[in-house]
Amino acid sequence: MTQTPPSPDRYGLVGHPVEHSRSPLIHTLFARQTGQNLSYELLDVEAAGFETAVRGFGAAGGKGLNVTVPHKETAFALCDECSEAATAAGAVNTISIDEGRLRGDNTDGVGFIRDVTLNQRQALAGRSIIVLGAGGAARGVVGPLLDQGPAELVIANRTKERADRLVADLKRTGDLRAVTFAELAALPAFDVLVNATSAGLQGEAPPFPASLVDDGSFCYDLVYSQHDTPFVTWAKSSGAERAVQGWGMLVEQAAESFAIWRGVRPDTRALIAQLAR
Repeated sequence: MTQTPPSPDRYGLVGHPVEHSRSPLIHTLFARQTGQNLSYELLDVEAAGFETAVRGFGAAGGKGLNVTVPHKETAFALCDECSEAATAAGAVNTISIDEGRLRGDNTDGVGFIRDVTLNQRQALAGRSIIVLGAGGAARGVVGPLLDQGPAELVIANRTKERADRLVADLKRTGDLRAVTFAELAALPAFDVLVNATSAGLQGEAPPFPASLVDDGSFCYDLVYSQHDTPFVTWAKSSGAERAVQGWGMLVEQAAESFAIWRGVRPDTRALIAQLAR
């Protein structure tokens, strides 16, 4: 008698919008590489439906979810327990579901640092760094950036209150401060610029002055696209030495999520090269 193969374990990505995401492809390739039996789907969910969607996914047998904009901070509040990285960030991008109980992790920081320092070979220690944005994406990378020992770290946001809250939540000493986008024109150029805003998802030009960039600046967009993102285009036109988008971070953070869920970490190098072509 032929045995029916077991159904794949269900995972997915919840966010709004998600139609542009390459996460299903990435996790499918990870599963093939590591011999794991799983499926990965997209859940396009607006804010009001987030909790219902997450709990419904778990009730239907789902094992885990990645979380993207705009739900990372909401996911942190929803989870029953959170990892140290998620607690430090106040944001969750990886949910593990076990009999209805939700555990939150944040793999954005480690994925970002791995891509910048290993794949991009960009030093962060002793550098002047600015993070543009103070939402869930910024929360995932600011703490790990501080761990690298920069000379200074500035968080800029459209509203000062949100940037101030992120600085206060980090409870870290050192040269860390918050400014508004309106104050950016008065600042000197930075060694490293990180775009953690959602600017670019709809194709709009970033609202940042070119004076933030000089010919030694390294610019990194957490957003990714098959073509140059608006932030990368802005950085290049402003004279940056290098400007890259977040394909490597996407793959590296996904590999960390995959390892949390499945207990094995895939190799990322070939996939990064394939996606970024």
